[in-house]
Amino acid sequence: MAQTQLNNSSHHTELYGEERLIVRRGQPFVIVLRLNSDSKDFKLGETSFTLIVETGPLPRKQSGTKFTFSLSDHTVDTEWSASAISNSPRNTVSVSISSSPNSPIGVYSLTVDQEGQKTSLGQFTLLFNAWCPGDAVYMRSEPERQEYVLAQHGQIYRGTCKRITGTPWNFGQVHTGILDICLKILDENPKFVSDADKDCSARRNPIYVSRVLSAMINSNDDRGVLTGEWVNFVGGVHPGLWIGSGDILRKWAKSGPVKYGQCWVFAAVACTVSRSLGIPCRVVTNFGSAHDGNANLVIENLYNEDGERIDSGDSIWNFHVWVDSWMTRPDLGSEYDGWQTSDPTPQETSDGVCCCGPASLRSIKEGELTKKYDAPFIFAEVNADVVDLVRQSNGEFVKFSGSTNSVGRFISTKAVGSDKRDDITHQYKYPEGSKEERKVYERAKHNNKLQQQGEVPGLHLKIKLSDNMMVGSDFEVYAVLTNNLMEARTCNLMFFAKAVSYNGRLGESCGFTSDKVTVPAGEERRVSLRLKYDSYGSVINSDRLIQLSAIAINKQTIDYHKAEKTIVLDAPEIKIKLMKEATVNKPVTAEMTLLNTLPEPLKDCSFTAEGITLTATYDSCRIEAVGPKQEARASVKFTPSSAGSSVLLVNFDSDKLRNIKSFINVVVKY
Repeated sequence: MAQTQLNNSSHHTELYGEERLIVRRGQPFVIVLRLNSDSKDFKLGETSFTLIVETGPLPRKQSGTKFTFSLSDHTVDTEWSASAISNSPRNTVSVSISSSPNSPIGVYSLTVDQEGQKTSLGQFTLLFNAWCPGDAVYMRSEPERQEYVLAQHGQIYRGTCKRITGTPWNFGQVHTGILDICLKILDENPKFVSDADKDCSARRNPIYVSRVLSAMINSNDDRGVLTGEWVNFVGGVHPGLWIGSGDILRKWAKSGPVKYGQCWVFAAVACTVSRSLGIPCRVVTNFGSAHDGNANLVIENLYNEDGERIDSGDSIWNFHVWVDSWMTRPDLGSEYDGWQTSDPTPQETSDGVCCCGPASLRSIKEGELTKKYDAPFIFAEVNADVVDLVRQSNGEFVKFSGSTNSVGRFISTKAVGSDKRDDITHQYKYPEGSKEERKVYERAKHNNKLQQQGEVPGLHLKIKLSDNMMVGSDFEVYAVLTNNLMEARTCNLMFFAKAVSYNGRLGESCGFTSDKVTVPAGEERRVSLRLKYDSYGSVINSDRLIQLSAIAINKQTIDYHKAEKTIVLDAPEIKIKLMKEATVNKPVTAEMTLLNTLPEPLKDCSFTAEGITLTATYDSCRIEAVGPKQEARASVKFTPSSAGSSVLLVNFDSDKLRNIKSFINVVVKY
C-alpha cells in the first residue's frame, strides 16, 4: 500500500485532492509492502525481490516504458531504483522507490516479483519535476516554482498597448479530475493513435509534450480541446464568457471539441494542462502582435489612392496571447535553455499541423531563426517592421510611411507572487531602435532588405482621444495635423472609425468625416469625429474595440500621411461584496452589482461566479431586463470547502454588454 498523503505532500501534489499516488520524477517515494504470510522473514540487506513499473498500452524495455529493478542498498537519482528502509512489524517492509528524471510521464502500473510470484500493487501517476535538478524542467527558484507550477489563479492581459487590463483566470490545474483529462489529451493526439509505443516513449521529453499540446489545444487537425471562432458564436459559448479552464476541459472530456475559443482562452487552457503535467508555464500577452502572412518579416499595409485599405494577408493584432514553458533544449544547445514559446491558437501550419513552437526565447531575441520550432513566425510577431504602401494608378506601390517599433510592445505576464503586470519585452528583444535590435533584425531578414524612403518632413498627423469613452456614451476623437514647415500645406484629410476585433479584423464603419485642410506654417489644425452610440453600439463586438484611421493626402505632390489608433471603450465595473467573513463549511453570500451605462435596456442578463474551493462549479444568476442607467443586481451563496486564500471570479453577460469580469480575493478561515 502507498503512503499516499505523505508521498503527495513531499512531491507537491497534495493539492490534486485525490486519494491516489501522484509523484514527480527523479524523487523518491515510499510504499509499504505486506509480504505473504508463508514467506520467510524479511531481513534488511539479505532478503530481496524485484519491482516492475510499466506505462502505456505496449510497455517495452527498449522504448523506456518498462523498467525492472531489484532492491539495493540505496536509491540513486539517475535511474529507477529501490531500497528497503525498514521492516517493522514482521513481514512488513517499507520501500523507497526513485524514478529516473528522464522517464516518460503518465500512469504507471507497479508490480512486485517475489520468488517468481508476481503481485500487482496498483497504479501511480508520474509527472515532470521542477524541483529535481536532473529533470529537464528544473527551476532553481522556489517562488517561481510556486507561481509557474502550483498557482491556480492568474491574470491574462488584454486591451491595447495604451490600455492594458488584466483579466482574472482560474487555471485549476489540480482540481479533481483535471489531471486525468490532461493525460487523456495526450492519448487523443494523432501521434499516439498512429504509434502509441513511440508516443509514450517520447513523453519523457517536455519539448515533445509541449509541441503535442500546441496542436491538441485547438481542434483544427484533430479532436482537440477548443474550436476557434472570431465572428459567429452561434451554437457555442462566446470566448469572453469563460473565466476558467476547468469547465472547458470537462466539456471536452465529455463530448469533444468545445465551442468557442480565442487566443487568450487557448493560451489559458494550454497553461492549465502544462502545469497539471508538471511543466512550468506562464501566459504571455504581446501587444501590437504581427501576423506575417508571407514570411518576409515585414507587415505590409496596402492602400489605394483614396486611402482605403487593400488586403495584403498581413495584419497586426491589438494583442495576442500564447504561453512560455520552461525547459532545457539539448537539441539546440544549453545556451537556448529556459523559456520556450508555444502558441496553441490556430494560425499557420507547422509540419502540416496547426501548432507553433516551442521556440527558445534566446533564439527569438538573437534572430537565430534556423532554430526549431517555428522561430521565424514568432520572431515576426514580436519584431517585424511595418511599411505603409500606396498603390498608384499605374499599379506601382510607393512607400509613404512605416515603423520599426510598433510591433511587439509591452510583452506582459503576471508577476511572480503578485497580481502585478511584469513587462518581459526585454526577454524577447533588444530595446527598440538600439544597435543590437537593428542588427538582430537585419540578421533575421537574411539580407531581404527593404528600400528605405523618408517621409515628407515637417508635416505630422496624429490622433487624440477624449477622456471619457465609456461604452454607451457619445464622445469626440480628433485627427491633428501639425505643420513645422516655413510655408502652409494643404491636403485632403479622411478620418475613419471602424469596429475591429482584437486580432485586427475590421468590421463595419461607425464613423467617417473628411475635409480639405490648410495648415499654416508652425500651426496645427484639428478635424473632429463624433462617435455616437447609435452608430457604434450595433457594430462593436464584446472586445469593445474601435480602430481610428486618419489619412492625409496631397495627390499633386504625392504626399501621404497616416495615423492609426485602436481604442478600447471603458466598461462598467462589477462591484462584489461579501456579506460576512468566509468560514470553512459555512455558507456566505456575495452581492454583485453593475451599472447599465447604455441608453437602452439590457436583456438576458446574468452573473456567473466561480472560485476554486469556494464553488463546486459555475454558479449562475439570471435576472430580468435592466433599464438604462439602472443597476443589475444579484447575489450568490457559496460554501467554502477549505481554509486559505482563494479568488472569486465574476462574469457579467447580456445581449449588449458582454465580456465584463471582476474578482475579489477571499480569505477563508476555520
